[in-house]
Order: sequence, then C-alpha cells, then structure tokens
Amino acid sequence: MTFAIGVDIGGTKVAAGIVDDEGNVLVRARRRTPSRDPEHLVDVVVEIVRQLRSEHDTDAIGIGAAGYIDADRSTVLFAPNLSWRNTPLRAEISERLDTRVIIENDANAAAWGEFRFGAGEQHPDLVVITVGTGIGGGLIINGDLYRGHFGIGGEPGHMRVVPGGRQCGCGNLGCWEQYASGTALVRAAREVATERRDDARRLLQIAGDVDAIDGPVVMRAAQEGDPAALDCFDEIGRWLGQGLADIAAVLDPGRFVVGGGVAEAGELLLGPARDTFAVSLSGRGHRPVADVVPATLGADAGIIGAADLARAG
Repeated sequence: MTFAIGVDIGGTKVAAGIVDDEGNVLVRARRRTPSRDPEHLVDVVVEIVRQLRSEHDTDAIGIGAAGYIDADRSTVLFAPNLSWRNTPLRAEISERLDTRVIIENDANAAAWGEFRFGAGEQHPDLVVITVGTGIGGGLIINGDLYRGHFGIGGEPGHMRVVPGGRQCGCGNLGCWEQYASGTALVRAAREVATERRDDARRLLQIAGDVDAIDGPVVMRAAQEGDPAALDCFDEIGRWLGQGLADIAAVLDPGRFVVGGGVAEAGELLLGPARDTFAVSLSGRGHRPVADVVPATLGADAGIIGAADLARAG
C-alpha cells in the first residue's frame, strides 16, 4: 500500500488528505483562507502538508489549484479568484517543503479522481463538469487526462454562450458559467424573489431577506417545493444541458459526470439538464446519447485525483 497527499486549493479554503492507492482518504485536514494574498495561500498549503506528513511519511504530493496551469504544470498563469498571475507555484512550494510536488488544475484533478475511483468508472472518453461558484471541467480522452497544447484545455465554463452577455471574471462577456453555476443560481433566485414574492414565500422565509439568499438556501427551498426556487434550478439545469450538448458536438464523450456544490441538488439540477441535453444534441434520434450522471466522490474528488496524479509522477 502506498500513500500520497492531495491538496485542493479553493477561494475560501485549503482541503487536503492522505490517500491510499485505492482512492481512500485516510486522514483529512482543512484550513480557511480568508486572505487571497498569494503568499498567505502558499503558507497555508505548506502548513497543512507538513501536518499530514507528520502522520504519514510520503514524498508524493499533488496540489490542485483553480486557474490556468501551464503545460509544464509548474506556473499558475491566471487564477482570477486567487490573485495568482504567472506565479511559479510548484517551485515556491517545492522549495519550502524540500520535495517535488505536482501542480494541477483543480477541476482536472477532480476529473481524474472521478475517472480512477468514482462515477467515471474508468470510462476512456469522459467529461467531468464541476458546477460551483463557476464551472470547471476536466477531459479524459482515450484514458488520458487532456490538458491541451498550452496546458489550459478543458475550461468549458468559458465557452461564449450569449454574445454580449453577462460580464465574466475571465474578462469576456456571456460565458457559460454566468448562466449555469452557483453564481447564476443565486442571481436568478434573488431576482425572482424580488419580482414574485408570493411564489418565493418559502425561499424568503428561510433566507430572511433577498440579500441573504445563497446557494444552500435555494437548494433547501427547492427541496421543500418552493415554486420560485424550483424554477431557478430548472433554468440553471436547462443552461447546463445546452452546454453539455455543445461539448458533445465537439468531443462525443461516452459519459458526462457532473459534480460540484450545486450538483448536490441531484435531480433538481440533473433532471432538466438531461432533458435539455437530449433535445439539443446535434443529430438527435440518429446517434447514441451519452450518460449524464452525478459525481460520487463529492468534495474529496480533487484531493483524491491530485494525490493519484502525484503518485504516478
């Protein structure tokens, strides 16, 4: 049995764990990251890895970070939510820990985890979509993690779906994640709660006021049958399904795995996504339709995937 450490760096937290070669997380550690200062984030990562290494001695360390990672898997070219710009992250952390580390895009790491140990079931042509604050993605093609020529492939959240649409953090307008993400869900819920207060009665009761509406509030209200909250999930699900159909037109995967915080809503999101995917698919009725299934590794996917990639070297 061999062990590796996987680290998942997010905008508000750093989560990490010791993972065995069967994808089991044996020990977990977590730190909040209220500061987005790049040096502070490196300090947090080093601290959490040192803690885990004190419990299990291993030099296999994989780190997943949100953002564009270069082809050498060493530099974070751009991470809008983490304030990293051309940051030599691998060198900075390797030097502090005095060992080699693997740097990977966080959604790529999650995709690899689902492929190896989760809902991907070793499917050789797989697309994993993470629906959270934004939309992340990872591509498995012929059983390999596809990164693209420059290392930044597999970012479907920034496909342009509405020319001249909503402003995105990437600098463009009308990106997919502005219409099919947790951010989009909360925006839609606040709008509908303002315009249709009777339909959003339960939504407003849970939140207290419009400004307090967040993703968990919308999910709870929808699960309790609030018409406005259900409409919001239906809208986000339709946008998600449309995007999956666009991806299928290019890549023709055998399966889509959908994870992330918003996907914890289950069929509230996946039901309308599957319906829209089926009717939007090019050549529908004359081609096989890929499965659209929920992720199974939950919040551990990035940790497990990063650790496994580190173990492989």
